[in-house]
Amino acid sequence: MKRLIIQIGVFLLLAGAFFPIEANPFKYNNLEILPEALPVVNPNEDTIRSEIETQAKHWNEKPDNAKIDKVWKKMPGRNGLKVNVEESVAKMKKAGKFDQSLLVVEQVQPRITFEDLPAAPVYRGHPEKKMVTLLVNVAWGSENIPSMLKTLREKNVKANFFIEGKWASQNAELVKMIKEEGHTIGNHAYNHPDMKRLTADENREQIEQTNEIIKAITGDTPKWFAPPSGSFNEQVVQIAAELDMETVLWSVDTVDWKKPTVPVMVKRVEEKVHPGAMVLMHPTDVVNSGLDELIEMIKRKGYKIAAIERLLSEQR
Repeated sequence: MKRLIIQIGVFLLLAGAFFPIEANPFKYNNLEILPEALPVVNPNEDTIRSEIETQAKHWNEKPDNAKIDKVWKKMPGRNGLKVNVEESVAKMKKAGKFDQSLLVVEQVQPRITFEDLPAAPVYRGHPEKKMVTLLVNVAWGSENIPSMLKTLREKNVKANFFIEGKWASQNAELVKMIKEEGHTIGNHAYNHPDMKRLTADENREQIEQTNEIIKAITGDTPKWFAPPSGSFNEQVVQIAAELDMETVLWSVDTVDWKKPTVPVMVKRVEEKVHPGAMVLMHPTDVVNSGLDELIEMIKRKGYKIAAIERLLSEQR
C-alpha cells in the first residue's frame, strides 16, 4: 500500500511538470470545461473569404456592349467577369487554404449583344479578344483546296470558306469535304458580280441562288455573306439581313492574288494582325504553300485561331 501511495505521488509530480495550470488542457479562459464543449471554429475561413474578396476586386470586370463603330461598323461586345465568392469559399474550405486556381470566375453577358445590333457590315471582332479568324473566298481554282484542308486539320484550325454558287455547283465534292472537316461555309454570291451595281432583285437572286446550291450540297443554309471583291452598298447589307445573314468583310488582307512570295505574304499579315482580326485569303498557290507558316506566326504572336462564330461571340 505504501508503495502504491509513493507511485501516485511520483505521477502527480510528473504531471505538474508537464501540464502547468496555465496550460491545463481542461481549462478554457480559466473555466473548467470538457474538451467537447469548446467552440468549433475553422481558423482559415475568415482569412480565405477576405483574400477571395480582395482578389475579386482585381478579377471583376464589367461586360462590354456590342456597338456600331464609326470606323469598324458592327462590332461584337465582350463578356465581363465576376468572382463567385460563395462558391470559391466552399471550394477552398475543402482544400483548407486559399488557392487562386480554385477561384470560381463566371462570365457576365453584356446588356447589348451582337444579335441586338441593326444590319451593318462586319470587319473585325472585339479589339481586346486575342483571337483571329481566317476568311477563304472561293470563286476559282480547286487544286489547292484538299492540301489547304490537310494543313488546317494538322494545325487543328477551323477556317471560313465563302463559296461562290457557280463554283459550288461545279465542285460539290470539295464543298462536302470542307463541310466534313468542320469549317464554316459562307455565301460568296453566285457568279462574282459587282453587287453595288446590281438592282435589289439581282442582289437577292445572287444570294438566294447560292444559298440554295450550298444547302442542297451540305444540308445547311449559310449564315454569313461575303460580297465579291468587297463591293457592297447599304442595299446589299439590308438584303442579306432580310435573309438572316451577316455581311462579312475583313481587316487584314494577304493580297495573295498579286502572287507575292510566302515570306512577303506572311510578313504583311504579321505587321497588320491584331486582336479580333479577320484575315482574307484565297485558295491560291502562295496561300497553299504558306498556310502552315502563316498559322504558326499567328499563334506565336499569342492569338488563337477560330471560326467566325467564335470570334464574333461575346465569349472571352
